[in-house]
Amino acid sequence: MYQEISNPMDYHVALYIRLSKEDESEGPSQSVTNQKSLLDEFVQKHRLQLYDTYIDDGWSGTNFDRPDFQRMIGDIEAKKVNMVITKDLSRLGRDYIMTGHYMERYFPEHRVRYISLLDGIDTGVESSANDITPFRAIMNDMYAKDISKKIKSVKRDKQRKGQFIGGKPMYGYKMHPTEKNKIIIDEEVAPIVRRIFAMALDGVSCRQIAATLNEEGVPTPATYCGWNMGRKGPYAGLWSSERISDMLQNETYIGNMVQGRQVKISYKSKKCLHQDRNNWVVVEDTHEPLIDAESFRKVRMLVNSRKRTRSRTYDFLLKGLIFCHECGYPLGVLNRPNAKGEETLYFVCRTYQRFTKNSACTTHYIKEKTVTDAVIAKVREVCEDYLTAEALLPAAEKAVKEASQESKTAAEISALQNKSANLTEHLDRMYTDRLSGLLPEEDFQRIFTRIKDERAQLEERIKELQQQQKNPISQTERAKDLVQRYLDTACANRELLVSLIERIELTAAREIIVKFRFAELQQTG
Repeated sequence: MYQEISNPMDYHVALYIRLSKEDESEGPSQSVTNQKSLLDEFVQKHRLQLYDTYIDDGWSGTNFDRPDFQRMIGDIEAKKVNMVITKDLSRLGRDYIMTGHYMERYFPEHRVRYISLLDGIDTGVESSANDITPFRAIMNDMYAKDISKKIKSVKRDKQRKGQFIGGKPMYGYKMHPTEKNKIIIDEEVAPIVRRIFAMALDGVSCRQIAATLNEEGVPTPATYCGWNMGRKGPYAGLWSSERISDMLQNETYIGNMVQGRQVKISYKSKKCLHQDRNNWVVVEDTHEPLIDAESFRKVRMLVNSRKRTRSRTYDFLLKGLIFCHECGYPLGVLNRPNAKGEETLYFVCRTYQRFTKNSACTTHYIKEKTVTDAVIAKVREVCEDYLTAEALLPAAEKAVKEASQESKTAAEISALQNKSANLTEHLDRMYTDRLSGLLPEEDFQRIFTRIKDERAQLEERIKELQQQQKNPISQTERAKDLVQRYLDTACANRELLVSLIERIELTAAREIIVKFRFAELQQTG
């Protein structure tokens, strides 16, 4: 059965053993003890040097993040191991893509010889068994897929029967001490759930409820359950309006078992996708309710009445570049009237917005235009050594000389006229939407002013070009005009800003910190 190993003293052997719950169904021959005995016998027979034995008990073959497997990979990387032996190929893994990666690429690249005893696979020799390895890997993958389907079918059947199969019950409930797959009320936190619903019935918003709980230091569901908070940040360990909203609409609190809200992409991936509400598995009257049905119905109506889809987003020059210096999160923008009643954009810290009463951060409230103007001035200051008329003029003169100015001027006039006509049509449609009530007055005024200004600029440019056609100017003058227009607009060009600036931070004292992508610009600034 075994291949002879001519130079056993050259190898430092890793024995790899894996067993999952699904493998136990194949019989006692798959046990850890049985695998270890078989591998030890092979090592002794061929006088190999055993470096270590790696055992992953209770781990699926589709998961390659197994602790001892990763420990073995670490030892291979450290050049402590150059031979890996398993009982069969399925012990290495049941995902044919990843198994193939280790067999065909990783082991050869790291000069590791792999032997699978029962399959007759030995990458150190030429063998027909090695040629059919990919097919064995596919068969092992198909087995894992079949097992996954069976497990999913069993779980789905339990869900339809109203049996709880999750890891942790909904906040306010706990597992029944004696009955499997059944939940009961957790009296320790049930008063908090009832209080949340009572506050919602009194008209308190989800955000206000979350702020109150945070202010009082009430532990969140994750904190109460002792879950490890993987991502740290200003929001960690705090109640949020999203959490409150989800609780207020969860039928678990009226005695219905709600499951299947998420589904795994496949048996190979841990990532889950949110299911549409129509695909949830809801079974009525499976446990004692925490909230009466009438109160739940009223709360749901109140929550739904506040829902609205955000109808607009705001475009501004520094979008995606500006962050809060204190908490590190991107700044948001608000559209608020100023002292004159004009609609004005303001930057504000998102952390402060969500957790105002918790003092997680400060407002950072400041006009968007104030920050933008300051950043443009800073960019102009650090770039003035590079953006000079003298340096740009030769390139501009060459471009003007190569271009057929007369024909280009006519084409540009035509394009600008078409664009101006399109803006006029757009204004006409907006006016119609305003009269029909589809467009609110404040939105109309804001967009109308912007488009009107843009059209005026176009018309001014058209007049300039038409004047040039009547009174042609020299190529040198055209080049100078081109350079001057570029210098006037370059620092307010978003493409240039994104190319030069890594991030902008606004401090609580409204100090603006510009971090450039290039060290020489940072030093200049």
